[in-house]
Amino acid sequence: MEEENKKGHFIEAIIKEDLQNNKNNGQVLTRFPPEPNGYLHIGHAKSICLNFNMAKQFNGICNLRFDDSNPAKEKQIYIDSIKDTVNWLGFDFKTPFYASDYFDRLHEFAVQLIRKGKAYVCSLSPEQMREYRGTLTEKGKNSPYRDRPIQENLDLFDQMKNGKFQEGEVTLRAKIDMASPNINLRDPIIYRVKKATHPRTGDKWCIYPMYDFTHCLSDSLEGITHSLCSLEFEDHRPLYDWILDTLETPCHPQQIEFARMNINYTVLSKRKLQLLVEQHHVSGWDDPRLPTLEGMRRRGYTPEAIRNFCNIIGVSKKDSRIDMGLLESCLRDDLNERAPRVMGVLKPLKVTIENYPDGKTEEMVAMNHPQKEEMGNRAIGFSKQIYVEQDDFMEDPPKKFFRLGPGREVRLRYAYLVTCKQVIKNEQGEVIELICTHDPQTRGGNAPDGRKVKGTIHWVNANDCLDAEVRLYDRLFTDENPEQGNQDFTENLNPDSLEILRNCKLEKSLGATAPGTVYQFERLGYFCQDLKASQKDMPVFNRTVTLRDAWAKMSPKA
Repeated sequence: MEEENKKGHFIEAIIKEDLQNNKNNGQVLTRFPPEPNGYLHIGHAKSICLNFNMAKQFNGICNLRFDDSNPAKEKQIYIDSIKDTVNWLGFDFKTPFYASDYFDRLHEFAVQLIRKGKAYVCSLSPEQMREYRGTLTEKGKNSPYRDRPIQENLDLFDQMKNGKFQEGEVTLRAKIDMASPNINLRDPIIYRVKKATHPRTGDKWCIYPMYDFTHCLSDSLEGITHSLCSLEFEDHRPLYDWILDTLETPCHPQQIEFARMNINYTVLSKRKLQLLVEQHHVSGWDDPRLPTLEGMRRRGYTPEAIRNFCNIIGVSKKDSRIDMGLLESCLRDDLNERAPRVMGVLKPLKVTIENYPDGKTEEMVAMNHPQKEEMGNRAIGFSKQIYVEQDDFMEDPPKKFFRLGPGREVRLRYAYLVTCKQVIKNEQGEVIELICTHDPQTRGGNAPDGRKVKGTIHWVNANDCLDAEVRLYDRLFTDENPEQGNQDFTENLNPDSLEILRNCKLEKSLGATAPGTVYQFERLGYFCQDLKASQKDMPVFNRTVTLRDAWAKMSPKA
């Protein structure tokens, strides 16, 4: 994989050849053009990284341009989120561009098409238009309005602009070829009536250009040299070229398609993500289980891990599915280097050390990172009463269970060797407390007599721990391809994708958590405080990722 990255990819090769031939006067200008009708997801990250990295590699510029040509679905909150997310990913852009900046110019281009006899106002209803359009195996039929005189089309288009028609009553269509095997060339709509207030232009316009018309002309007006699109736009490229060839435009950018990202155990369709939100399968667009970059950020993903993932998967022309485990592996690799270590007990079991002095508290020295001395140490309190994980005790342990059990000795991380002497249960027979003894000669966890103790468990001090809620997130779907077949993809939702644990006990140092900091809870995984869900007296921590790929262990195929 590393060797493949060193060789580059086909888009890089195209740009290098263009520069060698001094095409575009040796300039490279790319763009990332999101529609502000939702939040960005991990699939967009691939396009962001590709466009910005290609511009950076060849000393060019990448524009952030909002395709804001459908006011019915676009909101300022999405614009703000997209700008913030691109910055968070580590990419700088100057003043963002907007398709709405070009509405006057786009209108002029539409008039130019009409004057050339290459566009006409069509009065077919949406239902009639679908009927006339034909199918993949059947040619389309010319609209009865296709041969309207140029002046009549100009007058009708002007009436459209002035609000004389209702939505769906008329459209402006390019006059290309209704018999074309490419359906996108069968007189596509380039303008429609849309009576909605635009976030930036208000009520100035009641007609708005379609994406295929807007996109190529915006590219040309900005002087884009390489218009990098995902593979589903390959069939739209002839229309992209037709519009630019037919009109008098500043330049003709080159559209290049690459395979979009598909990751197993999730969906990346904006429509399906919106369905999950609207049907309340998740808490919102920033739910940490979603592949939205807002959700991943809230869960604790780092921009470095996402950029590395996009680099590893590379750029190709062939669609494929990527294992979610690869994304999680990139995240673990990054967090293993940067995440400070702390101790937390998610399912606490009280332990009383009967031979430890009452009222005494001593400080133990713990490393913030086992491989990074520069991250220093921290002091953790130790006293007569502590908490350990319920899973670290078994009343009748099997032979290879090296944690606590009656009469068994274990090492408390950074503290003492302790031995379980008594088990206390409630009326229901549930274990509620362990009575242990400690060996005072083993401070730091080492026995001076050299005896071997195999088990080491984590703990927190009962006297000064932090009460918290911890949310254990897992994959949102149980099927690696939740969209396959004819069944509703929501039938593959994982009922155990979220487990909420209350009354968790964490090191008190986590009470001063810096926003965005991800910690490794020793032996448990990586966790990030959820600043949105946390309350003043009850912080909430999200599990970012486990220490190991639990799914790979359960699935032979994985």
